[in-house]
Amino acid sequence: MFKKHIFLIFLSIISLHGAFAQFKPEAPRNIPQYDEVFWQWGYYFGLTYMGFKTTYTTPRHEIYVYPEVGFNVGLTSDFKLTRMWSFRTEPGLIFAYRKLIFNYLDDPYDRIRYVRSSYIFVPALIKFNALRNGNFRPYVTGGIIWAYNLNSFENSVNDNASGIFRLKRQSWMWTVGMGFEMYLYYFKFTPSIRGVFSMTNEFVPDTDPQSPWTRNLEFMGTQGVYLVLTFE
Repeated sequence: MFKKHIFLIFLSIISLHGAFAQFKPEAPRNIPQYDEVFWQWGYYFGLTYMGFKTTYTTPRHEIYVYPEVGFNVGLTSDFKLTRMWSFRTEPGLIFAYRKLIFNYLDDPYDRIRYVRSSYIFVPALIKFNALRNGNFRPYVTGGIIWAYNLNSFENSVNDNASGIFRLKRQSWMWTVGMGFEMYLYYFKFTPSIRGVFSMTNEFVPDTDPQSPWTRNLEFMGTQGVYLVLTFE
């Protein structure tokens, strides 16, 4: 449902933009030769809002996941394939904050766990650009991400019994997003929104097989959105 909403919003905006463009003369183009260059680089920063997708072995003892706002920062590298297609990589750091509430536990200390993750993201993306209209061009993008969690505690001897919710250090995710390129006088500015969905089961079971925190968990993977502001 989330993915459908992203594409419906994108298609609606494209349709409205095309309708208005028929009645508005094209503005003088900034940096007109920009899209003819094979390789471009830049940097980005933005906000993240990431939680977890969870499934359970039995439909009991569900965990409530409350995402908190984090941020992202990194570099971009874009390689032109054709007039409308390009390959991109956007290595960077993604900081995600999540609060887990185990409502079925009575002890206040046992009930809440905070998961603070610092991911190194290395995406491999394919980008499809619409035709440029003046100094504006929308696009959609998608691909896979290799993620390395610097705060995973995967190999820690401590687990939830000591207040630590462990995650796997490495994971794979897929991503889809959309944005709008705005050609300014000296550079290109691109706001975009991305959805990210883990393909890896990220949680590490507690040492005790009967742990009240992880015994009912079947799958837990990162899921969320992040806003990216790119300067190229």
